[in-house]
Amino acid sequence: MIRLPGLIDPHVHVREPGQTHKEDWDSATQAALAGGFTTILAMPNTKPPIFDNSTFELALNAAKEKAHCDYGQYLGAGPHNADLVSSLAPKAAGLKMYLDSTFGELRLDDMTLWMPHFEKYPNDFPIVLHSESRTMAAGILFAALYDRPVHIAHVSLKEEILLIKAAKEEGIKVTCEVCPHHMFLTQPQPPPVLRTPSPKSKGFGGGLGGGHSEVRPRLATQKDVDALWENLDVIDCFATDHAPHTLEEKDSENPPPGFPGLETALPLWLTAVDDRRLTVDDIISKMYLNPKKIFNLPDQPETWIEVDENAEYEIKAANQFTRCGWTPFEGWKVKGRVTRVVLRGREAFKDGKVLAEKGFGRDVRE
Repeated sequence: MIRLPGLIDPHVHVREPGQTHKEDWDSATQAALAGGFTTILAMPNTKPPIFDNSTFELALNAAKEKAHCDYGQYLGAGPHNADLVSSLAPKAAGLKMYLDSTFGELRLDDMTLWMPHFEKYPNDFPIVLHSESRTMAAGILFAALYDRPVHIAHVSLKEEILLIKAAKEEGIKVTCEVCPHHMFLTQPQPPPVLRTPSPKSKGFGGGLGGGHSEVRPRLATQKDVDALWENLDVIDCFATDHAPHTLEEKDSENPPPGFPGLETALPLWLTAVDDRRLTVDDIISKMYLNPKKIFNLPDQPETWIEVDENAEYEIKAANQFTRCGWTPFEGWKVKGRVTRVVLRGREAFKDGKVLAEKGFGRDVRE
């Protein structure tokens, strides 16, 4: 049995408001505790998106009523809300700027729309960029021009991690995160295949194709996966980008992109530790120390998780708390199970049961 700090996930799609059939603050925070996370930061691309006073309060009120673990709520950068979101910055987890792959009120498809946010959002609160390839390069340029920190979400490509490495070497204030699915999976080929975290791992197989493979950024090549593993020192955070959709939606003719991940992330990383591709210190650094520093999060006194590092089992969606009912890692054999979570001196999770009641979670900005 090993003890770790309460983990932090800076990238979670709670789906409330607007899509609570696949997740809400109740189910998401139960899944978080089961996965060893005592703090999650929720993304703003809900329906409606979180981009003004009324929608921000809507999300925070739902979280206050339902959350079982601690939480923060991002604001979304829109084409015309730079003044408003900058005034709300002290209450928000950070500002999320969608430079790729979104629509509606949060779409920023013109770089002139980025400028007011970089100019006005306070430097001591984080800006997180959904950016890929060339837009990521442009985002790093903005970080240099405005001399302010940016955090790059879900890095997936070799060219991206190498550019971030070069930017850090030049002193540009950039941090980044990677997700388990971009470290352990590759783009499906005919027939669809899963990549393993190492040749030593036993039982990691099966198929992942069709709508079940849809995620943004897309799954990349083995060359890209290898580059991420080879540049672990450049990666600041392990985030899940927990983005649940139901099986019915994933099997539809127009499957939405996204994977659930809160309950599978730590077992995957611990299995990589067993395979000697990571260390426990890497997990502590990238899932607690670095996100706590980057997002300026408060201490959680008397908070820790206990993990049976020798427990071996298969990942099964049927055993999870997330409402979506599936996982891209179904049947994967992993080593390491969360057995107990203590949050602020209270037993919040033990032996597969969530013990913290609704509303026990606290807003990290209060």
